[in-house]
Amino acid sequence: MLERLADYKSESPAMSKRIHSFLLLPAAMALTTVALLASHSAGASAPQRARVATSITRNASVVATTAEVLKQTSEIRELAVLKPVKSGAQSRADIERMLIKNLNEQMTAAEMHATEVSLRKFGLAPRDFEYRPFIIKLLTEQVAGYYDPRSQEFHLADWLELETQKPVMAHELTHALQDQHFNLRRFEKWQRGDSDAELAVHALIEGDATLSMTLYMLKHPLEALAFNRSLTAGLATEQYDQAPRAIRESLIFPYLQGSEWATQLYKRGGWAMVSNAFTRLPLSSEQILHSEKYFKYEHPIKVVLPDVTNLLNAASRNQPSAVSSQHPTGTAGVSPARRGARPPGRRLGVSQPTSNWRRIDSDVNGEWNYYLILDQFLNSPAESIRAAAGWGGDRYAVYEGPKPGQVFLAQLSVWDTENDAREFIDAYVRRTELRYPGATRTSSPGSKLETRDSEPEMRSFYSWDTSEGSVVIEIRGQRVVILEGIPDGVDSNALARALWQ
Repeated sequence: MLERLADYKSESPAMSKRIHSFLLLPAAMALTTVALLASHSAGASAPQRARVATSITRNASVVATTAEVLKQTSEIRELAVLKPVKSGAQSRADIERMLIKNLNEQMTAAEMHATEVSLRKFGLAPRDFEYRPFIIKLLTEQVAGYYDPRSQEFHLADWLELETQKPVMAHELTHALQDQHFNLRRFEKWQRGDSDAELAVHALIEGDATLSMTLYMLKHPLEALAFNRSLTAGLATEQYDQAPRAIRESLIFPYLQGSEWATQLYKRGGWAMVSNAFTRLPLSSEQILHSEKYFKYEHPIKVVLPDVTNLLNAASRNQPSAVSSQHPTGTAGVSPARRGARPPGRRLGVSQPTSNWRRIDSDVNGEWNYYLILDQFLNSPAESIRAAAGWGGDRYAVYEGPKPGQVFLAQLSVWDTENDAREFIDAYVRRTELRYPGATRTSSPGSKLETRDSEPEMRSFYSWDTSEGSVVIEIRGQRVVILEGIPDGVDSNALARALWQ
């Protein structure tokens, strides 16, 4: 299955381990194991009749090899073949058309714009980064083969040597078996607003297939050797190498972290436990990164983030927006106990007049995203891993203003313990000062003990003036509010107060 990009992360010990007890794959193969990296290079074009004859022969070979590899993969994965899988070879042009068609169906222009703006605002992509054309080029470069649940067909890139791509076929045909037994199409229509849960399900799907492919390679060492040789012979990575780190690592998360997670399930309960995960779905990237939290089925906290569009618009019209106070008060919009995560989702685009502020994105970062958001600037994986590991739940919203490049980001997160919240905020403060070079600290770090629900709670706050507007960070117990890009004339206390309520 050729999947969408979801959200972000990198060089943690878990990521570098691949699959402990199985075949260790070369680093360059990270995407190839998922059928996204292809060896490459196409020869000179032949006359039309020769191309047609070659195409017919190629398709016949793909069909025969598909039947062979499907049978072998079925035995390894312990899922019966319920029906044959249609297959064939596709040209680069055909694959590019498929990618564009799928991308247009999966994301509206408004959602693509929101993704672009969000990546820039979090500092995860350059200011001139254009999401859609880059993703098309990247995936066209990387795709080696794909299974389409809608047509229930498998396609292999026609510029690759068939005999060297059997491990890729094993991966993709695992998706066909998943589809026959668990119905992959049920995951196509995500409820918007929880990309972290969506990422977790992608990790299940791709981790399962990557583990199956790895076991296939162990059982067929000559085919694994041919596959590895095809990678070292020539690998197209130009677009991948140019991709922002967040996109590169979002792309490989379902395969690397997913295979690590699937391996833990496999060791604990065999393929039966992996199969059961398609019913008992993982709920967050946290559960993928920490399999013990999946085994306990620890639910993420559902965080409610109020919409502050009216406050932004009132201020932009120089109208009073709220009663100002020295520091905001109130309680976070968080459920009192961990509950089930909402169904996986994606981006939120809200249509508003272009002369006003409008909320263009509302989603969940999750532990994985927070790792990348921190480490993009800290460049200290161990520190960023620790700071993100206490994640309990979050929600963020991105607002676009009436002026070009005017963007406001609001985040509300809750952490497992007060110490986890403090560890996160300490890292985020350092990240903020690196994210906005030349920023002026407008308040000294301050703390105050208050009472909430008859319990003492420590509040700490920080603020800066930056070239992109003011930044405010406040921690209350286990909860953290972060405001970035507060425009001139907008009362930061009123904004924070709205989010705490």
